[in-house]
Amino acid sequence: MDIQIKPTILFFDSGVGGFSVYREVKQVLPNYQYLYCFDNEYFPYSEKSEEEIIERTLKICRHIDKRYPLDLIVIACNTASTVVLPSLRESFSIPIVGTVPAIKPAAEISKTQHIGLLATKGTVKRHYVDELIHKFAQHHQVERLGSTKLVEIAEQKIRGHSVDLITLKDELSPWANMQDLDTLILGCTHFPLIKDEIKLCLPQVKYFMDPGPAIAKRVQSLLSEVKVRNKSEKSNQMFCTKHFPEELQFKQILPLWGFDGLNVIDIS
Repeated sequence: MDIQIKPTILFFDSGVGGFSVYREVKQVLPNYQYLYCFDNEYFPYSEKSEEEIIERTLKICRHIDKRYPLDLIVIACNTASTVVLPSLRESFSIPIVGTVPAIKPAAEISKTQHIGLLATKGTVKRHYVDELIHKFAQHHQVERLGSTKLVEIAEQKIRGHSVDLITLKDELSPWANMQDLDTLILGCTHFPLIKDEIKLCLPQVKYFMDPGPAIAKRVQSLLSEVKVRNKSEKSNQMFCTKHFPEELQFKQILPLWGFDGLNVIDIS
């Protein structure tokens, strides 16, 4: 593939947690065009219905695809991935990559057969997660902890604020005394962004399952022979769905992540 002809990849999330996946993909494929959209108007998705999530995701991805013909979409959100992938694959002919809890590799690596699934409130209740546990971890004890607060903590960290360790520890307190809990599934793309802080609160956990590296390999494989739809000059752009108080400060950190600008899109 001509390195000058850059395939275009869209990362989509309700917030900026998908940065944890984006950074892994960009490390493997540094010369691609990257677009990132966070639906901050509807953040967090864990508090929304499945119908709302599907409608918003389809509408936003179609809107961006019209302006920037896409070669692959990464749904960098566990909550959305559990419900939107079939609809997206019906609507688009390009590859769609989802982010699902790493239950299978967690079950394979755990020595105590005691696993924790840390995710959003929406993800931990999905039937899809029940099926994954039944298929890959039915002989393991799988704890589930859904938290919106941890998502908010990660959002604040990426925007330059310090992590409130007291609040974080309180959120994780149900697992604090589970000494044989040796494996933790980071079932929300926000959570790898605060993995170091989570480790401080749960020192007994030895293995942390981060989906980013596996997604990067999957994207690399799918795009190895892709026919690029748009061969014009490109730059990395970020999108959101409404203005927010810290927008100016947020724009200032975007170059550190490799983005050239932030655009507010209207999909009403």
